[in-house]
Amino acid sequence: MPPRYAEVLKYQYINHMKRTLITTALPYANGPVHIGHLAGVYVPADIYARYLRLQGRECLLIGGSDEHGVPITIKARNEGVTPQDIVDRYHKIIKDSFEEFGISFDVYGRTTSDTHRRVASDFFRRLYDKGEFVEKTSEQLYDEEAGQFLADRYVTGTCPHCGNEHAYGDQCEACGTSLNATDLINPKSAITGSVPVMRETKHYYLPLDKWQPALEKWILEEHKEWKPNVYGQCKSWLDMGLQPRAVSRDLDWGIPVPVEGAEGKVLYVWFDAPIGYISNTIDLVGEKEADKWWKDPETRMLHFIGKDNIVFHCIVFPAMLMADGSFNLPDNVPANEFLNLEDDKISTSRNWAVWLHEYLRDFPGKQDVLRYVLTANAPETKDNNFTWKDFQARNNNELVAILGNFVNRALVLDHKYFEGKVPACGPLQDIDIKAFEEIKEAVVAMTDDLENFKFREALRQAMNVARIGNKYLADCEPWKLWKTDPARVATILNVALQICANLAVVFEPFTPFMAEDLRKTLGIDCLSWDMAGRTDILAAGSQLGEAHLLFEKIDDAPIEAQVQKLLDTKKQNELKAWTPEPVKADCSFEDFEKVDIRVGKVLECSKVKKSKKLLQFLIEDGMEKRTILSGIALSYPDPEVLVGKEICFIANFPPRKMMGIESQGMILSAVNPDGTLTVVGPTAEVQPGAQVG
Repeated sequence: MPPRYAEVLKYQYINHMKRTLITTALPYANGPVHIGHLAGVYVPADIYARYLRLQGRECLLIGGSDEHGVPITIKARNEGVTPQDIVDRYHKIIKDSFEEFGISFDVYGRTTSDTHRRVASDFFRRLYDKGEFVEKTSEQLYDEEAGQFLADRYVTGTCPHCGNEHAYGDQCEACGTSLNATDLINPKSAITGSVPVMRETKHYYLPLDKWQPALEKWILEEHKEWKPNVYGQCKSWLDMGLQPRAVSRDLDWGIPVPVEGAEGKVLYVWFDAPIGYISNTIDLVGEKEADKWWKDPETRMLHFIGKDNIVFHCIVFPAMLMADGSFNLPDNVPANEFLNLEDDKISTSRNWAVWLHEYLRDFPGKQDVLRYVLTANAPETKDNNFTWKDFQARNNNELVAILGNFVNRALVLDHKYFEGKVPACGPLQDIDIKAFEEIKEAVVAMTDDLENFKFREALRQAMNVARIGNKYLADCEPWKLWKTDPARVATILNVALQICANLAVVFEPFTPFMAEDLRKTLGIDCLSWDMAGRTDILAAGSQLGEAHLLFEKIDDAPIEAQVQKLLDTKKQNELKAWTPEPVKADCSFEDFEKVDIRVGKVLECSKVKKSKKLLQFLIEDGMEKRTILSGIALSYPDPEVLVGKEICFIANFPPRKMMGIESQGMILSAVNPDGTLTVVGPTAEVQPGAQVG
């Protein structure tokens, strides 16, 4: 990378940027958060907020739980509890997990708060009084058994785009397409399983088409710098032509529509939820101060979201803000793509996920490892994949072997030669100057990457600083110079320790727990971004803490346990999805009578040599002993477990030779949902030779 004017680039951002309001997508409080949520939204948002704070720039990181979604009412119904019980439970789990994981929210609120109810109601009423809504009567799906209209998530069916038979009425989780419930093929009610009917109902709609010209100008002309996936999806929606969108629903869980004649209707969740950003800000700083963050032109707003929320944050919510007329519009919406898990799409309904609260329990003290891996493998421009083997490899080969190794070597050498004090720096040689120049270039590149939301590349530059440090120590070999040139060793270790201080700074947005540990070990009062690239962070003579491992190797056992947990989940999902084979064509009673099914007792059972599938049975059939071969060896790796069992077999099949052995019948077995076979036998003791009929 060619040299850059580090100071100019570094400070032009600080001097010219506005204060920054950062919001993160509100997770549904009907379950915990998983690594897909973290990689797509919360880790990148936290990285950016921490970076701004290091620069001394004014910012707020706003988050909270979305507690009015239909998935919440479905879960409450399934568990036989109230929706409030569900949101209270999961709001606490989510909030506590975020805090333990180091997501540095300034506030993490909830949409069932009194403040939010008031703010959302007032927002709707302002638009209603201005005439910004239209009332429309339309036909919607209605469950006659349950006696209620079905919100989108209460409808399941076949996706018209990809054929997924388990799509929801608002979105297909298989292909990610946004849907309307009436788009589904063969729709069914998620409440009763019955086929819904169409029935008329009246709702309030926000006419997005009215705001299309303003949205086109704002997005397509003024924000061409947005990420291609965001800009492209917005353009696609605008090209299709925006249509009015309902802002109310026939439900009993949510914020009541605050106008007369709207009894039994609540604010639709997509209208309600983003107002949570405003209400949570008010809860944090108060009503008057919140205006500075939401209405002052000197504030810029950023929405960190996943790609499935682009349309809501780039078209719908901005249209709401335009209709109100007093709020800032978002400056950028750095949405990420999806993260897959072990080459399969993360799915909460299939429990195919790594849940944050479980990770924190299974890997205590390793928050930074997951933060690092999710950033290094972030789905910034395309869907990406998380595997436990990659998690282990990145920890062991990068955090331990590169970052942790360098810091530990530098501190151990300093304690060995200088009693843990920072040695004075003598005249710098070319190798010292080159190392600092490379670090300054890495810091400038990092700054540019962070400003442009390229966190994966910024992390690569941060790790490059550790690589520079490792190479520097390896090339200088201070352990060989100690006896002949201790002054040169002092300079080398001063340089190495200054690099350690740089690492504390540049890694703070990514691995804050490690950065805090290293900061304390180095005796630095506080970290700031203007330290990055400096050669004099640590004063000569200052006392350092003891050397210790910043990261520890992760062995195979915990990784294998996580992989096995996923394999068990996959097996459970296969069992749930299993359906019996269709019944074969009719068989006459006369034909069935020809089949002689009998009970036999297994005397011997062993694998047939040179065959992977065949087992050889010796059966007591009540008259004599007979040999039967059966292709069930893969289901019974230890065939001796069958010895002594009573089984059913067909006695009147003609003998057949297999592998040179004559088989005198056929063992009956059932095919399990996972494809394994189970030998069929009587449930009570029966004499060998008894007929089954």
